[in-house]
Amino acid sequence: MAIPGWKRHDMTALPLKKLEAWRYTDLTPLAEINFSEAGLGVAPAALPDLGLPRAVFINGRYSHASTLPMPEFSPVHETGDLPLAQINAESAQAGLTIDVPDGVDAGAILLVSHASGEAPFAVHLRHRIHLGRGASLTIIDIAKGDGLYWHNPVMDIRLEAGAKLAHYRLQDESRAAFGLATIRAHIEAGAAYEHFSAIIGARLSRTEIHATLMGEEAAAHLNAVQLLNREQHGDFTTVVAHRAPCCASRQTVKSVLSGLARGVFQGRIEVDRIAQKTDGYQMSQALLLSEHAEMDIKPELKIYADDVKCSHGATIGALDEDQVFYLRSRGIPEAQARALLIRAFLDDALSAVRHVQARALFEAAIDTWWVSQ
Repeated sequence: MAIPGWKRHDMTALPLKKLEAWRYTDLTPLAEINFSEAGLGVAPAALPDLGLPRAVFINGRYSHASTLPMPEFSPVHETGDLPLAQINAESAQAGLTIDVPDGVDAGAILLVSHASGEAPFAVHLRHRIHLGRGASLTIIDIAKGDGLYWHNPVMDIRLEAGAKLAHYRLQDESRAAFGLATIRAHIEAGAAYEHFSAIIGARLSRTEIHATLMGEEAAAHLNAVQLLNREQHGDFTTVVAHRAPCCASRQTVKSVLSGLARGVFQGRIEVDRIAQKTDGYQMSQALLLSEHAEMDIKPELKIYADDVKCSHGATIGALDEDQVFYLRSRGIPEAQARALLIRAFLDDALSAVRHVQARALFEAAIDTWWVSQ
């Protein structure tokens, strides 16, 4: 069965490294693969049992393991100038569609995207989230899979005045896969978008977030941990545009890299002339567990207002061997000592996850990653 709107994409449309936003992430390996339409796929043996309403997509198709209504397919007319969003629009598949009425607390929902198959294939889910005035919602978003595939989801978010969205995302794709996600959030006065990503899977991944603060006292908190080993490449890129006065943004990104892994954090804060009293902050910290691992950090501030408070910071280093020695002298095995120090390093970013079930999910994923070292 053909997917509505699916067509073989033109791989020459992929962004090149000569573009400043893509200078650290080379998509040449992706362009060399002939991706086809996804087959039916195989559902995972077990879904996360969080006791929440859920939307499940297997190879881009709505699964009857879902308890939320089937989304309706609608063509995508607005793509913007982001290359991967444009490619998604050409082959868009109906993803999660949520519209929360004014003043409603919709609780928490689970979004699962799973991919599996033998031949290389591509999945282009298009998710749409709209929260009315004063509404609230928590989304626990899990991407997993097996085999070689390209997962290229786009999530468009609109938060009306006073709305609150917490978006917790676990990217644990197949180690052979390409996971390239684009998130666009439009945030009105007094609304808040809280985002946390745990980036663990995929051969090559990029999470690109564009958050636009449109009304006074809007807020965006964009936090992430990247846990990469072997030859993985992970890119966390954010653009926060302050378009109104008295808005706040916070970004904390922690990366732990081993083997030949390469991590990237690009964070840009844009402050319009009208956006007085802006409060913007970003921090990136990386632990390199191997002399061959690499971390690229590129903070940017574009400020056109006078009365603002914006800052950024970055550190890259190794585990403190004195601390490892101290823990070992107290009878703690070396591997456990290193794991404890890494968990302590990640705590600042994890503290943003206030939902108990989401926090437990991320902690389990981090523990599993460490065991694989």
